[in-house]
Amino acid sequence: MSQPLSQPTAHLWLGFDFGERRIGVAVGQSVTGQARPLSVLPTKQRGQPDWMAIEKVLKTWSPQGVVVGIPRRDDGSAYPVTAQAERFARQLHGRYHLRTETADERLSSFEASERLGFGKQQAALDAGAAAVILETWFSQHRSLDSIRSDHAQQ
Repeated sequence: MSQPLSQPTAHLWLGFDFGERRIGVAVGQSVTGQARPLSVLPTKQRGQPDWMAIEKVLKTWSPQGVVVGIPRRDDGSAYPVTAQAERFARQLHGRYHLRTETADERLSSFEASERLGFGKQQAALDAGAAAVILETWFSQHRSLDSIRSDHAQQ
């Protein structure tokens, strides 16, 4: 008698596209690997996150974890905002004790503009970029999980 296949557990994740003026937010589901733009949160002066607004989003969605996009140049070197994005990821983890992952966000804004159309406002593109970041992380994570399960079966 065969055992029933176990269904993967669906987990809700939030993606963040950190910027000095705005933070794009997306919500995604780990089983489907799909994400959608959710909102854009303005930052305070000098790129300081609005932690009350972030906490409200986290309480509303109760995510399993978060993925923060880390901006890099094509050659892998850092932009001036890279350190701020890395700090934002550390602060998210420290404040809310959520699983916090980072992802390379190269070309996420370009892909978001392709998906949403070039005429969209920058704020819409920031949330769209957060969705691209989250979907890219899901895709990479799923690939790693399939590699691990292949090795476990051998």
